[in-house]
Amino acid sequence: MKPAMKIIQSSYDFSPIHDAMQRYVDKNILTGVSSALLLGRDLVYRDCAGWSDKENGILMRPDHLFRIFSNTKLITSIAVLQLMEDGRLALDDKIEKYLPQLGNRRVLKEGSKDITDTEAARSSITLRQLLNHTSGLSYGLLDHGSTMYRAYVERKVLHAYTPLSHLIDVLEELPLSFHPGTAWEYSIASDVLARLVEVISGERFDDFIQRRILDPLGMPDTFFVVPENKRDRLSAYYSATDPGNPLKRGLTRLENSPYPGAFVTPVARLSGGGGLVSSLADMLALMRSFIPGGRQVLSAETITMMMRNQLPEGVRIAFPGVGSVPGKGFGLGGAVTLTPGAMDPAASEGEFEWGGIAGTHWWISPRHNLAGVLMTQRQMSFWQPFSFEFKNLAYQVIGAS
Repeated sequence: MKPAMKIIQSSYDFSPIHDAMQRYVDKNILTGVSSALLLGRDLVYRDCAGWSDKENGILMRPDHLFRIFSNTKLITSIAVLQLMEDGRLALDDKIEKYLPQLGNRRVLKEGSKDITDTEAARSSITLRQLLNHTSGLSYGLLDHGSTMYRAYVERKVLHAYTPLSHLIDVLEELPLSFHPGTAWEYSIASDVLARLVEVISGERFDDFIQRRILDPLGMPDTFFVVPENKRDRLSAYYSATDPGNPLKRGLTRLENSPYPGAFVTPVARLSGGGGLVSSLADMLALMRSFIPGGRQVLSAETITMMMRNQLPEGVRIAFPGVGSVPGKGFGLGGAVTLTPGAMDPAASEGEFEWGGIAGTHWWISPRHNLAGVLMTQRQMSFWQPFSFEFKNLAYQVIGAS
């Protein structure tokens, strides 16, 4: 096990953050939570509250492992951008240059209930559109009941037991949700990008990110399958008694989710969109790679580009059942705060952030030289009250304005 990153002593009083996270544990909204803050490259706060495994009385520790789900997308985006820096691709390349099956797209006609009711796409999908989720691809994950959702589920687009190459074959037969570049929809695009990395590099996706990202940054606890000698560190996974009410007390332990043997048994799909397990320390190492003064795996120019809004004029983030998220754009691997919303810190303009469906979150504020990581394991916990409170308190404690 690598030595833990040392906490740099400061004059800041971080007790309000600990007290807030402990309150969510005490109310049985979270079973356990780990959180940390970087000021520059210095670790100034790290704390654990609650349990990694409540039923077995295992308290949360800094070395526990978490299913990071969509935080995987940041690592996938880095891999693609490394290939860009290598001169192997350009962001505005058409996808069919590398994955011919995804050329000559059809688009589902607006409002259609028939998956075959389509029209020709007005343009090709570009790599930039895959990175910023404006490609027209869907997910089969959030838009329950829609025509596209049913088609994705019926064709098993999200299928752990088939390789990334098979995913591309399945997508070849499906239309897009909209014309590329005209809207934003969270999608399977990061898995497509993982396959792109394989095709261009000639390596398996896991081998590429190990060699180019995980090893260079010192991230020994990030993997698709938890090694047997580390499985006792994998946190238990829980669901809320009422997923629609983020403040409703009560949690139920989940087993075999999202599929039997998930993250402890090898499967064919190396999901670039949601397949990794990681630790608080490894996520901090990843955050530090975006901060000048130490080991980085991308150039400063590329990092600046990642954190800049890449959406076309008038396009903003929107989720099924939630609608538009005011003030949020999207860069290359995460959201960008253009105008702070009601739940955001008032001084968070320019922040780069994202999270996973089980409640793992990261954010970086270049303006304040501040970054945060929060890790928990509660299903359907992306952008929930606890993560916003953690961030707001962090800004308040350091006096960010």
